Amino acid sequence: MKRKRFTTEQIISILKEGESSMPVKKLCRKYGVNDATMYNWKSKYGGMSMSEAKRKAIKHLQKSLGQSQRRSCTSRPGSVIAALQANPDRNKQP
Repeated sequence: MKRKRFTTEQIISILKEGESSMPVKKLCRKYGVNDATMYNWKSKYGGMSMSEAKRKAIKHLQKSLGQSQRRSCTSRPGSVIAALQANPDRNKQP
């Protein structure tokens, strides 16, 4: 997977700099990005503040963490039961 060059906070600050009447071409040249990338960023992060971006990132991480926990809990319940049934001595307490 390709590594991101800019964090969300950096992207928002670049877009805010672009709002201050700096032409998109100059802004793209300054940061070394394509103008299509700039417009994609604008559609995704336009009008967003730093706190909103952080809140959105935290929500996304919590959601993905919850999904991975549910997946790990429900992925192999049958194999645990089968292992316990195959070795009944393992269930006994010493």
